[in-house]
Amino acid sequence: MQRFEVDIDPNDRMLLDVLVKLKSVDESISLRRSCHKGICGHDAININGANRLACQTNMKELPSRIILRLLPSLPVIRDLIVDMTSFFQQYHSVILYLINDTLPPGRERLQSPEERDQLDGLYECIPYQSCSSACPSFWWNPGKYGGPTGLLSAYRFIVDSRGMATSARLDNLEDPYRLFRCRTILNCTDICPKNLNSAAAIGQIRSMLARRVVRPWRDAGTRRS
Repeated sequence: MQRFEVDIDPNDRMLLDVLVKLKSVDESISLRRSCHKGICGHDAININGANRLACQTNMKELPSRIILRLLPSLPVIRDLIVDMTSFFQQYHSVILYLINDTLPPGRERLQSPEERDQLDGLYECIPYQSCSSACPSFWWNPGKYGGPTGLLSAYRFIVDSRGMATSARLDNLEDPYRLFRCRTILNCTDICPKNLNSAAAIGQIRSMLARRVVRPWRDAGTRRS
């Protein structure tokens, strides 16, 4: 590890401000950043032992000594930059778009307020690797487990009333590794900057798969009786 000392002025509100200032002092330092608004997720790093967004981490919340590490489990490219190839492979393996083969209406596909409410706590998720890289199941099952980000996003489209491919989406996740390797450790929920609950979404998908299996047995029992 390298040690740096930086003079902070009142304009350096967020940790990302300080990192940018540090890079102006030593241009060899490499880091990712983009929007500075907590939307892109590019500046995710491990800050004093917790995965966080540098642009959303207020300097007033941090001690004078700050320890920065790479996100866990991801290959190192350089300094604070990790290779996110495996993360995005898993993320994009989920069907992340609306499927509706009916004739489009003149303006838009409408939802009731209740149907729209079901998407709250889901659509806000950004493809940011902090939750997945904090998940031991993601470490232990690289290339197999969908990860908190991917599975939360999958559930967002499963419950969207405008879609028509629920069975296909569940088929895509019905695998010993894709979904069922979640052990509800809740690291993903603890560190989410949007305060989203990936574990709850994963639990809902599991319940939907279980009901899909149980229902045919009930129907068969009813017919026999």
